[in-house]
Parts: sequence; structure tokens; C-alpha cells
Amino acid sequence: MPIIDELTRPSPLYAAYTARNVPCREPPPFFIDLQWFAAEDEGRTEEPTETRIRKAREEDGRVAKSQELIGAIGLLFPALAILFLAPYLLRNCMDMVKFFFSRAVELDPGRDRIVFGVFLSYFARLALPLLGIALAAALFSNIIQVGLMFTTKPLGFKFERVIPNFGAYFQKTLFSTNSLFNFFKSIVKMAIVGGIAFFLIRSDIEKLANLQSAELYLSVTTVASLAIRLLIFTALLLLLLSIPDYMFQRSQFRESLKMSRQDVIEERRQDEGDPRIKARLRRRMQELLAVKIREELPKADVVITNPTHFAVALQYNRNLEGPRVLVKGEDDLALRIKRLAAELGVPIVENKPLARALYAEVEIGAYVPVKYWAVVAEILKRVKTMDEYRRLAGLSGDS
Repeated sequence: MPIIDELTRPSPLYAAYTARNVPCREPPPFFIDLQWFAAEDEGRTEEPTETRIRKAREEDGRVAKSQELIGAIGLLFPALAILFLAPYLLRNCMDMVKFFFSRAVELDPGRDRIVFGVFLSYFARLALPLLGIALAAALFSNIIQVGLMFTTKPLGFKFERVIPNFGAYFQKTLFSTNSLFNFFKSIVKMAIVGGIAFFLIRSDIEKLANLQSAELYLSVTTVASLAIRLLIFTALLLLLLSIPDYMFQRSQFRESLKMSRQDVIEERRQDEGDPRIKARLRRRMQELLAVKIREELPKADVVITNPTHFAVALQYNRNLEGPRVLVKGEDDLALRIKRLAAELGVPIVENKPLARALYAEVEIGAYVPVKYWAVVAEILKRVKTMDEYRRLAGLSGDS
């Protein structure tokens, strides 16, 4: 039996142990290798990224979901519906029985089509409300866990499901954290159902014992009351049980999506690009900007600064439609523009709001919006006055 052999074969860990301890040549009876409970893939130490979680949801249809929560809500809502709709359901049942019994000798089910039509009518009145509520409960329990999601990926055909790896299958289903959790969860569920049934029946044992001499209506209502209480209490306790189950399923889901360091690096490269290529492009852009600054800045009439974060160089003459942004920069590039402007003798004026606004709103080579013309005109006028003072001071010094 290859399956049994694979499950009972000693692990390398146990072989190493027996090699050091010669007297113990064979594994003891009922030996369980703790490595059976280890993770499937080694090296997956990194938490899953948002991209990996999104791909698992959108491409594979995999999400963290508790079937216990779906089952508990799917039991609680119909049970409450039966409780509140009991008079309506009982009335329709009595009408149906009365109809068929009163016409038992008049109608032939084989020839009279009305029999089947009446049956469908009563069946729809009795079943459709409960089916609708059960469907709403199933949708609600899924939506509160995973949101609005529809996928057919889990239903797709996979050949490994037809002929699985039996060794890995038995290891996963019998010797894993998930299987142990499900085993104890099943025991707790049986204890819940059995305990509730025991205490409810024990509390009504006298009523149940006297039903043999009671009327039919009283017998039906007593048993129905006991059954609906059993359903509701069981559903409520299973709903409480579904909370730790959901937390465990969420933990297992994230565990299954864990990544190795290499996976994280590869995903980052795919999402953001190779860091080396990005650094090379950044250096090339810096070089192009430096060349453009050296070419355009001598044409500037003024450089408006923040004073340290932003720098915007403006040009204006009568041939232009308005003030024009020649170059602009932020942080290091702004310092470079200021340094070069000082070397070239271009006036530097500090105006924090205007520098920040022009850097954010105006692209290189574009005209300054009309709403800033008054402020820019005042600055250019001040710069021109300063140039006149410098020129006159230079002339008086020469004389």
C-alpha cells in the first residue's frame, strides 16, 4: 500500500535521531512526526502584500471566509422566519389539508389537472417565503465577510483534484493545524446541539410525557415550540462559535499567502519597476534638468523663492503675452536654481505664497495665470527699480 507506506515512513529527523541513538532502531508504536504539521512551503516568512491579496481575490477567487458563520446565519434567519410566520404557515397548511380531504372522492389526480395546480399554489405559499429568507441570509453572510464578489474560479476544473497527491492530501486533511481545529470544532458543535437538546427536553419533559392524552393541536404546537427553540438557541451559539472560526480562517488565509523575500522583491519590481533602472532614469532626468536650467536661466528676469523649498524663474518682455515660467524646482533643484541665479546675477525675490502657487499650478514654458499678474508686476517693478539704482550707483562711482 503506497499511501500507508508514505504516511508511516520515518522522517529524516527521526532517522537522524535513531542514528545517534543506536538501540532505538525502529519508530515506536503510534509515532507521529511533528513535521507533518509544518507549513507546506519553506522560506515563506514575509507577510502577504496588498497586491498578492488582491490577486488571490480577483484572479483565484480566494478569500478569508468562515463557513460556520454562513451556516449559523443560514439557520438563524429561517428559524426566526418560521417563528414569526407560524400563524400564516399553519393557516395555509390547514387550508391545504381541508381542501384535499374535502375533495378526496371528487378529484382524480391522474385526470384532474386542478389537483397539481392547487398543490403548486399551496407549496409556493409555504416554501417561497422561507426560501427567499434563506437566500437573503446566505447572501448577507457572504457579503459581510468578503463584500460584493462573484467569481466562478473555484468551480473551474483542475486535474489534480481528480487524481491528487495522496500523501500531501492525507497530510493536509489529517495532520495539519486546520484539520485539528476542524476536529475540535466539530466536537464543540456536537456538544452545543446535544447540550441544548438535553436541557430543552428536560425542561419540558412533563409536557412531552402527557402528549399521549392531549389533543392533536396541543401536541403539534408543543413539539413545534420545542423544535423552534432548539433551532434558535443552536443558531445563536453557533453564531458565537463562528467568531473564533472566522479569525482562524483569516489567519490561515494570510498564512497560505505568505511570501519569500525573493517573491517580495520580484513583486516590487513588477509593480514599481527595477530600482536600478528607476535610479538611472532619475539621474538622467537630473542631468537633463541641469542642462535646461543652464540654458534657460540667463533669460530670466527674476527668480521667486519659498525661500528653501521652491524656486520659479520668470521671464517677461513686451513680445510675450504675459510672464512666462522658464524653469522651476523643488528642494535640491531649487537650491541649484538659486545658486546659478546668483552666479548669473538674476534677481532673487522671496514670496512664499506666490512661489508655492506657481510651482503647483504652472508648467515649465507656460504663462502665469492672470490672477497672479498683479503680484508678478509688482515684483518685476521692484526688480527694475533695484536695477536702476544699481546702474545709477555704478555710473556715479565711475564719475
